Amino acid sequence: MIATQLRYDLLMFSRELFYVVFTLIVPPVTYLFMGALFGGFTYAGNLSYAQNYTPSFILLITFGVVFFSFGFDQVMNRVSGVEKRIALAPVSKRTLLLSGILKSIIVTSFGYLFITLLGVFVYNLSLQWVHVLLSFGLFMLLNAILLILSSAIFSFFKTVNGALVFSIVTFQIVMITGGFAMPIDKMPVFVQYMAEANPLYHMNQLFIAVWNGQFQLDRATLISICFIGSCVLLALFALRFATRRQNRK
Repeated sequence: MIATQLRYDLLMFSRELFYVVFTLIVPPVTYLFMGALFGGFTYAGNLSYAQNYTPSFILLITFGVVFFSFGFDQVMNRVSGVEKRIALAPVSKRTLLLSGILKSIIVTSFGYLFITLLGVFVYNLSLQWVHVLLSFGLFMLLNAILLILSSAIFSFFKTVNGALVFSIVTFQIVMITGGFAMPIDKMPVFVQYMAEANPLYHMNQLFIAVWNGQFQLDRATLISICFIGSCVLLALFALRFATRRQNRK
């Protein structure tokens, strides 16, 4: 049952031009475009463009897939009445949720591989497999965190249009304040403050450090870990509240 549902979800994802463009086309094209402009620059930690931005755009694809394909789909199912019809269908709600999670992991893993290969073949990115394995482990953890945050955020939307506008605007804000467009320390001060309140920025910094073998348990790292952990706890609380609210209906 789960294999059939997963195959169906992957097929539907591939047919949704909106999802494919924002998650699997825009990030790689931006990665290549920025590389053409800033490929010769050196970044914090004496990192090259590929070392700094390869993990960043992997995370951006992950964010796009989880928010558009997983979170937004939950709103679609809720508003269209799919969730209510599931009770009468052979596919259980748990199967549908598990299929959605597996779909997100499969698509984001494809993005992980695709961006990495672009870095290797276009920018001569050298890989140390120990760091790659460690970063993939962190990548899976970040996947889980984003799934929780996405579920919590989209649980409050009652209309598809509201969720769609929020998704598009949030994607643009994350691009700017998450360190995906250009280094945050080169941005205006107000953008730097916004970045500190963006969990994707903290995830990005951790992912870059682990990817390049520069992870250190210092003050900045502890702040990022604590901030992300706080966001996850708030998200879990919000999900519990949303579940209770739905059960009362």
